[in-house]
Amino acid sequence: MSRQDAVGRREGYSLSFVVIVAVFVTCLITANITAVKLIGIFGLVFDAGTLIFPVSYIFGDVLTEVYGYRVARRVIWLGFLCNLLAVAVIVAGGLLPAAPDFEAQTAYERILGYAPRLLFASFLAYLVGEFANAFVLAKLKVATNGRWLWSRTIGSTLVGQSLDSLVFVVIAFSGVIPASAMVAVILTQVLLKSAYEALATPLTYLIVNRLKRTEGVDAYDRDTNFNPLLIGR
Repeated sequence: MSRQDAVGRREGYSLSFVVIVAVFVTCLITANITAVKLIGIFGLVFDAGTLIFPVSYIFGDVLTEVYGYRVARRVIWLGFLCNLLAVAVIVAGGLLPAAPDFEAQTAYERILGYAPRLLFASFLAYLVGEFANAFVLAKLKVATNGRWLWSRTIGSTLVGQSLDSLVFVVIAFSGVIPASAMVAVILTQVLLKSAYEALATPLTYLIVNRLKRTEGVDAYDRDTNFNPLLIGR
């Protein structure tokens, strides 16, 4: 049995794996909810979700680096479904009639309500960005023969975050804000999120090295089918 096959058999029973998946999904849902708050610091404007969303890329890197692309692919889809469930419950809560003494219906709808266009942009950007991140990291790991982890985590994040920001901003704001403003938003998001990843590199090294040692796993995607739809393989 290959090491990667062993991961497939063990992934549901490893406490470390469960913790990583839980943090990954929590970051996604938290970012989606807090993104309604805009923060302005030193002339930069970004949503509050930016504080936590890059962490999902860090743990996505850990999943791909240690367990391989096939495992990361399942977790990415799991995160998507969990996020979809959270949104569905929030929307349902807003549509159901409020109790007579509940005075915050307008606030609920304003803060937690989702415009269909923004929701579609967010979900599509997540899938494109996360799968690009996992794909690039897996390919770089094989190309470097497992050396220079920093180059894989930062390189894959640059690609993934760039595509994530590009897809989201173009779909969400085309025809709403000028093209120059869209470019500025994309560049700001990519720089902030990539800098986040770079600063977290020592933590990524610590987690990856510990997992490889304790789990006895270090997957290489040399013969992996990278089709993102092959969830069961």
